[in-house]
Amino acid sequence: GEDQRQHMELCRDLAQRFNHQFSETFVVPDAYVGETGSRIMSLADPTRKMSKSDENERATLYILDEPGQIGKKIASAVTDSEAVIRASPEKPGVSNLLAIHSALSGQTIVQLEEHFAGKGYGVLKEELTEVITESLRPVREKYQELIQDKTYLSSVLAQGAEAAQKRAYKILSKVYRKIGLPDRNRG
Repeated sequence: GEDQRQHMELCRDLAQRFNHQFSETFVVPDAYVGETGSRIMSLADPTRKMSKSDENERATLYILDEPGQIGKKIASAVTDSEAVIRASPEKPGVSNLLAIHSALSGQTIVQLEEHFAGKGYGVLKEELTEVITESLRPVREKYQELIQDKTYLSSVLAQGAEAAQKRAYKILSKVYRKIGLPDRNRG
């Protein structure tokens, strides 16, 4: 998301400087921040970013939330008293719900505003609950399947660690060689 841009810029800067001084070694990463849904706001306080560390458990949606939990959180999400469904800086709660819907359904904010014209917040919240629930269902089901197979998980972790270690050693050896240090990875 947008809040990670500074970290990406630091990585880009370090990779470019090293590559310039010692030749192409590191891939220079590119940041991608989608236009819609790149910054989802708190359901309880839509002026703040949604955060897993929020003390209010209804402020944040989690990937593994059960459908009932999702429904309760969306039902209690902050809106306003105007009862008109449109995105606007003056309507941060409604704008946030529309942004979440748009990010998951692929519909534009304008399409959603047209779809919900003349309808109340209850309709928006019901439909959004369904969109979120169905979007997260495959992930939740796969998690439940995988978490039961400890042997498989251990195997995947071991294979991933081995592959990461080989790749890291290869790059680190190249870095050592280019900056003139002895390669400590060759033991």
